[in-house]
Amino acid sequence: MSPNGSDRSPRRPMRRKLLQAMTAGLVLATATGCTYKDFPRLGMPTPTTEEAPRILSLWQGSWAAALAVGVLVWGLIIWSAIFHRRSRTKIEVPAQTRYNMPIEALYTVVPLIIVSVLFYFTARDETKLLSLTDKKPDVTVNVVGFQWSWGFNYITPVDGVPGDAKTDPNLAAIPDRFKKDFPAAAGGVYDVGTPGTKNPQTGNPGPTLWLPKGETVRFVLTSRDVIHSFWVVPFLMKMDVIPGHTNAFQVTPNQEGTFLGKCAELCGVDHSRMLFNVKVVSPERYQQHLKDLAKKGQTGYVPAGIAQTSHEKNRETNNL
Repeated sequence: MSPNGSDRSPRRPMRRKLLQAMTAGLVLATATGCTYKDFPRLGMPTPTTEEAPRILSLWQGSWAAALAVGVLVWGLIIWSAIFHRRSRTKIEVPAQTRYNMPIEALYTVVPLIIVSVLFYFTARDETKLLSLTDKKPDVTVNVVGFQWSWGFNYITPVDGVPGDAKTDPNLAAIPDRFKKDFPAAAGGVYDVGTPGTKNPQTGNPGPTLWLPKGETVRFVLTSRDVIHSFWVVPFLMKMDVIPGHTNAFQVTPNQEGTFLGKCAELCGVDHSRMLFNVKVVSPERYQQHLKDLAKKGQTGYVPAGIAQTSHEKNRETNNL
């Protein structure tokens, strides 16, 4: 009986609250709309390039490591709370332990090992994903970010379109180390959007970037104003688009379809409208699209952006 004469145990409200919290957690964990096929990806979309599974594997490995550490920490907390709780019959202060060198060494060395392993796999995969020397691209696209939409320069020879991407003044901001892989006599075509542009098939906002399935595509990223970030969601890969500095990476799409892309860097008041689409089609359909752009008069290239600063040019020269 409690001191106030009531038969109710003070532990019951706590148990009831604990049960309610556990039930709410179970509902949140199971009501996300994910199927058992989606769960192994841990929130990532289905990969649609040959390179994306490497990123997915790194993501899954990081989760596995975090879960293992979490289980260990939670287990130690629960064990301590249960087996070292204060006794109701004993009121003396328990024995105090200080300067336990084995334990202190353990919780210093183990985090260093965990971080080192994660660093190794991250550096290994990043080096592979950002390498531009393993394979020459079949297609090169200069992605131009600007407030608040995107332009796409298809750097490729197109029948009836004169010009040369290596000497075109609109592409002067792109360093020579990228231009050396440009195809010869690439007059090229372009497409450019506005925040109000929509994909005619899906109605999704933003311009549409066309890519051929099964061919290696190199993206050369330039900006006209501020920092943006080029992110095609199911490619599981994004990279900053920086004024005065040119970034590049390449992927090989292996699934046809229309996918969503967006700017992943807060770039101004209309950042949320800086969307685009990526349409992956057969190589034949891709070539036809380039011809369609030429027929519309969208030949040559739109300005790539801000030229590299002298400091950045010196840095790249010293790192070559």
